[in-house]
Parts: sequence; structure tokens; C-alpha cells
Amino acid sequence: MKHTKNKKKQFLAVIFGSIIGLINGFFGGGGGMICVPFFERFANMQTKNAHATTLCVILPISVVSSIIYIYNNDLNFFDLSIVTVGAIVGGIIGAFALKKLNSKIIRFTFALIMFIAGIKMVI
Repeated sequence: MKHTKNKKKQFLAVIFGSIIGLINGFFGGGGGMICVPFFERFANMQTKNAHATTLCVILPISVVSSIIYIYNNDLNFFDLSIVTVGAIVGGIIGAFALKKLNSKIIRFTFALIMFIAGIKMVI
């Protein structure tokens, strides 16, 4: 019985992973908005672990997608270089903040950002 549960869980993880990769590759980001809830609900991870693990999942997806975008000549390297500096600084600050903040605050902030992003896309 346990082996069957593991197979179902692995199959579900592959399906969700495919969806996460598709969304991240198609939109150039955003897979984390599905990845975090997946890790929290289906993998039973704590909020902080789900966010940290999501970053490690998104990194290789983003690298592969970036290679394809570079190959297709779809990148603006000037804008990329400027935004990358800020993203690195923000990523460092965010990683330290994740460790210090309460899980409820992280969950609320994540939900708020998802909500605002959703509204922004509709408008």
C-alpha cells in the first residue's frame, strides 16, 4: 500500500513539475506561484522550506529557458544587465528575510503579491 502511495505522489510531483516548468518557460517566470502551494499542500513542507525549495526548482528551469531565449535572440541584454544587479541584491535580502520572518507573514505577503499580480494582469 505504501509503495502505491509513493508512486501516486511521484506521479503527481512529475505532473506539477511539468506544469511549473511550462508556466515558467512560457511566461519567463511565475512557476513559483504554483510551486510553493504544491510543496506546502502536497509535499507537506513548512512555508519557509517551500519557498526556499521553490527557488532551487526555479533556478534550473530559468537557466534552460534562458538558453532557449538566447538561442532565439529574444533577450535585451542591456535591460537584463541592469535588472540583474537589483535582482541579485533583492534575492540576497529576501533570502535573509525569509529566515527571520514568521511563516504567517510570509504566507500573507505571498498571497497579497499573487493577488495584486492577478489584478494587475486583468487591468
